[in-house]
Amino acid sequence: MRVNTTNNTAHGEYKVPGGKLVVVDLAIAGGRMTAVQVSGDFFLEPDSALDTINAALEGLSIATAEAGLAAAVAAALGPEPRMFGITPEGVAAAVRRALDAAPGGDDPGGRA
Repeated sequence: MRVNTTNNTAHGEYKVPGGKLVVVDLAIAGGRMTAVQVSGDFFLEPDSALDTINAALEGLSIATAEAGLAAAVAAALGPEPRMFGITPEGVAAAVRRALDAAPGGDDPGGRA
């Protein structure tokens, strides 16, 4: 996990058990996630599902718990996309790692 305090960006990684690496880079503004970019060595069909994942996380509170992050990703994707080596829970774990490493990102009293 890396944090750049100059521009308030954070980086998190998570290896899905039996799956692939999920990488998340994001910025924090006003207690919310911005400029969310999920990447890694996984596969999605259709390719546009990655944009859907990024959009699902954009604007969420940095206090959102892993379960809430995973639910947001799963709800945005719906049943259509096929995910290979990645899960909504894996994305959520990578996001939480990035947020927990960020200044003010670990907010145990206010996670939703």
